[in-house]
Amino acid sequence: MIAGTSRRAPFFFLSAALCFFFAFFPPEVSAFEIPDKTEQLLVGKAYDWNSSYVSIQKWSRVSNGIWKKEDVAFSGRLGSKGLAWGRGLHPVENMDGPRKKEGDSRAPCGVFELGDTYGYAPAIEKSQAMKYHHVVEGDLWVEDPESPQYNRHVRLDRPPSTDWENAQQMRLNDPAHSLKLFIAHNAPPDVVPGMGSSIFFHVWRQGGGRPSAGCTTVSEMHLREIIRWLEPRTYPLYVLLPESVYKEVGSAWKLPQP
Repeated sequence: MIAGTSRRAPFFFLSAALCFFFAFFPPEVSAFEIPDKTEQLLVGKAYDWNSSYVSIQKWSRVSNGIWKKEDVAFSGRLGSKGLAWGRGLHPVENMDGPRKKEGDSRAPCGVFELGDTYGYAPAIEKSQAMKYHHVVEGDLWVEDPESPQYNRHVRLDRPPSTDWENAQQMRLNDPAHSLKLFIAHNAPPDVVPGMGSSIFFHVWRQGGGRPSAGCTTVSEMHLREIIRWLEPRTYPLYVLLPESVYKEVGSAWKLPQP
């Protein structure tokens, strides 16, 4: 044995290497990445946790696995209180930042599947594989955490007839809700009461002059472009993060890099 060395030296260097790795790639960050089957991403970046403004970019994965920008980025609005971690595909444990709750006026951030579209018009332009629901008087979206149907679409075979049913009604004759795309935050089958409901892409108010109550809102033109572009067979996802968090997790999660 060389003087001044120890049998413990290899273990010391291994421990140091592991500490270095986990310092830059915490388990919560490195344990997740965008699935290989995902070929379309909507990426939204907010300035910080408390910002109600978001820049959204469409990305497509090309044959060699590289992400390519589609068109140019466009603006949207978020909840008036900014962002909070939602319940989606991403890890949340031990991540810094607030957690989404019902009525907190924050948009859920993270990585989310995209669901069906809903609107007042009998039909819209979309992929054949995208499900569209023509919203009529009997359509409800349940925001009551006490209900077993919490954060679910329910269709009555009649117009709403109680105060509770009217409070959940989707057909509000409100232009901002005339077209919607479901963001699968806290979505079935893993719904937790009180953790937030009814999160959509929908049309913004006052030309973007007002924040939302927690949804991502954009111009009607951009919302229609998103819906036409999305192809459910490519397993599209929505990524919404503050810019600092995007920089922190981007490489480990295999997110597009500017």
